[in-house]
Amino acid sequence: MKRKKIFIYTLLVLLVAGTGAGFYIYKEYNRKHKDTANLKPDFSAPAAQLLGEFGKDEKSANAKYLGKVLQVDGLVKDIVKDEKGFYTIVVGDTASMSSVRCSIDSVYNGQGATVNKGTAIAVKGICSGYNADEMLGSDLILNRAVIEKN
Repeated sequence: MKRKKIFIYTLLVLLVAGTGAGFYIYKEYNRKHKDTANLKPDFSAPAAQLLGEFGKDEKSANAKYLGKVLQVDGLVKDIVKDEKGFYTIVVGDTASMSSVRCSIDSVYNGQGATVNKGTAIAVKGICSGYNADEMLGSDLILNRAVIEKN
């Protein structure tokens, strides 16, 4: 009788745990990203200032900016359209090799076609990392970006 009770309780616990895990997986799978255009930026700064902070102390800059919504102001250095038709706006000082690479959100991909090189722009996106390279110039990466001011 005792073995039967242990078996039933174990089966009940596994059933509850499995149901909870299944519900969590379902919610995460169907989760939608928040629209970046509607998010308030956590930080707003010129591209040169952000790149300077990352160049000076990458570890503390990552702690401060990684995963946060940033609004970056600067000049458009380049507009890159990949093979799938998605745009990346490269913002920064033309005298420097370093830049902020803003991958435009697929919902707002049409905004990428309206941008011209050399114009002032403000782009808002989520900071996803920094690639340090002294030879080719360092890049700060913003994903799900939208154009605030063109």
